[in-house]
Amino acid sequence: MAKLVEMDQNTTFFQQLASQDDGPIVLVNRLCVEPGYEEEFLRLWQDDAAYMLSNGCLSAQMHKGTEGSCCFLNIAVWENAQALATAFKSPEFQELLSRYPDSCTVSPHVFKKIAVPSVCVA
Repeated sequence: MAKLVEMDQNTTFFQQLASQDDGPIVLVNRLCVEPGYEEEFLRLWQDDAAYMLSNGCLSAQMHKGTEGSCCFLNIAVWENAQALATAFKSPEFQELLSRYPDSCTVSPHVFKKIAVPSVCVA
């Protein structure tokens, strides 16, 4: 199974899953794999994404690092933290996660859009 590496040392992913805040959230997940494993990783992730998209995920977009990088970045919009928590903790999704090798690292973290004056709106 992939190894969880926290993105933020002050707030864990599991603390975020316990949030009772309502409204959309953005899941950002950095995933790193061994060289040569990229195609298999994307096949596995495609199954994961299909499951999540049928369980509260509104959209997902995968990005790949450039210049031979073996790191990927998934950005997914969810209905709310509760939907993500329910889908993530489900036996079906945990079974999907078990297919990744131990050498794979994942760093999921939950974000909310914010407004920055003269730059962007929430």
